[in-house]
Amino acid sequence: MKNIKWIFVLYSLAAIVAMVLIGLAIGLRSVLGIFAAIMMLVFVMGIGFKKKKEMREAGLL
Repeated sequence: MKNIKWIFVLYSLAAIVAMVLIGLAIGLRSVLGIFAAIMMLVFVMGIGFKKKKEMREAGLL
């Protein structure tokens, strides 16, 4: 089994939290909350993909 890249586990957990917040905001009918949670999800996913690209180019993946 390969070594676990814990930073990616943290990014994925943050993305899951953002998705849960989207559902919570929909349940509360909060347009601002929905928008904020979607922006959080896009931000976290963007950082994760950027980090993966950097690690791939550095030969760490």
